[in-house]
Amino acid sequence: MTITVIGSGKVGASAALNCGLRELDDILLLDIVQGLPQGEAMDINHQLSERGSDSIARGSNNYEDMRGSDYVVLVAGVGRKPGMTRMDLLKTNAGIVKDVASKIATYAKDATVIVVTNPLDPMTYLALKTIGSAKSKVMGMGGMLDLSRFKSFIQEATGVSRDSIQAMVISEHGENMLPLTRYSSLGGIPLHDFISKEKAHEIFEKTKKVAADVIALKGATVYAPGNAVATMIESMAKDKKMVIPVSAYLQGQYGVSDICIGVPAVIGAGGVEKIIELKLDGFEQDVFNKGVASVKEAIAALPL
Repeated sequence: MTITVIGSGKVGASAALNCGLRELDDILLLDIVQGLPQGEAMDINHQLSERGSDSIARGSNNYEDMRGSDYVVLVAGVGRKPGMTRMDLLKTNAGIVKDVASKIATYAKDATVIVVTNPLDPMTYLALKTIGSAKSKVMGMGGMLDLSRFKSFIQEATGVSRDSIQAMVISEHGENMLPLTRYSSLGGIPLHDFISKEKAHEIFEKTKKVAADVIALKGATVYAPGNAVATMIESMAKDKKMVIPVSAYLQGQYGVSDICIGVPAVIGAGGVEKIIELKLDGFEQDVFNKGVASVKEAIAALPL
């Protein structure tokens, strides 16, 4: 079994390192930049060696080397710059993702694909349509990343161990993401028993905006995305069937069809094994609907 990461920049390297630290399998880093994936693989191997991990990383500039991969992580594309929204990247990254997805279709058609490139939901849809694989085998990483940020703010607000926090974020990975404070809990006790409605709204808003803050301060988000990818692959590789928010293809769920957007799903050996439909209140449904509208507008502009 092999995990291929296409795109060897900071996020791709972080994803590869996180997978290696968990010993999920050997990792292939692919990139068009000569020397970059090879250098990253060497650096990662040095850390894995010291940690006693038997996962082996290698680098390549040849897409044919991904043959036989079980998992492919699509990170290729241009990252957000300070002041940019994820949707600002649509036209630039659509061409890159379509080209890379066509190579996945050629060399690793049976792989399960995790899309990381922004704007996440439209790029997941584009990859799914281009590769032509089963709907359950292509998913986007955004919700898992948003969830990590949401949990961080819950911990700050409550002072409770992060290990006790259960939370969920759905909808668009972007301006219309939906951190569900109503579905969040601490040790099984509703979050709203610990904090005021005002504080819950503050956490909601912070979660939506924090990625832009990180990008403004350091230029990119790196470690949390890499961890999110590894968590998703671990749930599939070990058939853990974790409930994880991912960008998945909807076929009537939430009253929506032919779109990829963030929803809770059971992630196991079969990929997206089940999409869980939550009962949303009026406010939550309104935010989710705005996310759907935004993603549909972006999909309409894709080179399908």
